[in-house]
Amino acid sequence: MNDRGLLPDVRFKVAIASGKGGVGKSTLTANLAVALARMGYRVGLMDADIYGPSQQMMMGVDEKPYVDKNDQRLVPVPRHGVFVATLGALMDVDQPAVWRGPMVMKAVDQLIAGVRWGQKDFLLVDLPPGTGDVQLSITQRIALSGAIIVTTPQDVALIDARKGLNMLRKMGVPALGLVENMSHYACPQCGHEEAIFKRGGGRETAERLAIPFLGEIPIDPRVVIGGDRGQPIVEMHPDSPAALVFMAIAEKVARGLRDAATSAESIHRE
Repeated sequence: MNDRGLLPDVRFKVAIASGKGGVGKSTLTANLAVALARMGYRVGLMDADIYGPSQQMMMGVDEKPYVDKNDQRLVPVPRHGVFVATLGALMDVDQPAVWRGPMVMKAVDQLIAGVRWGQKDFLLVDLPPGTGDVQLSITQRIALSGAIIVTTPQDVALIDARKGLNMLRKMGVPALGLVENMSHYACPQCGHEEAIFKRGGGRETAERLAIPFLGEIPIDPRVVIGGDRGQPIVEMHPDSPAALVFMAIAEKVARGLRDAATSAESIHRE
């Protein structure tokens, strides 16, 4: 089904994508959502990583969403100023989603049309890694404002990041930029930075693909600890180097989308 008029009350709909799993896509999504909320925006977070939903844990969603009796839609759970909808809250934490394509598409439809998102400035969509049915369905059913690509510095991750970007481009989704996660480790005692997994591949890839480079997220154990505890580092340690990078990325994305919207409105008036 192609119905890109869904979610008319959400101004900006942003997909967070990666070509490969394990690069920190869901971590970026959670912290970016909290960062935008801290900036005063109304933010929703859709966990569309159907086979591996992580936002229940990362955002500290410890309750099941309830169904509104008036419209029979799920009501997102508020956490850290963000309204979260994740299938992880409806499933046992150790129970895998062993679903064929039709069931996956039904789950995607539930997250899009079966959730009462209401008026939001931003809806962040945490996509599954790779290029598959969920990505195609999301891009066909939601008029995405753009997508952010997440990668790590290794060549194998960068190759898959380029594939993911090319898929989004074929679907007509603008690239808002690329983020390099696990870019380096900074010693908390002396400040020395060590590029454990290489460094700079994300920036080079962004330049080669002619898309914005949004930032380098350093390795910080507090990012992992916060994700496991449902306490994003942007909220718990807002002055840490990693949190400051997340905030800077949020500001770049918000500014870029606002500027693009203003330009489009100006052209439309002319």
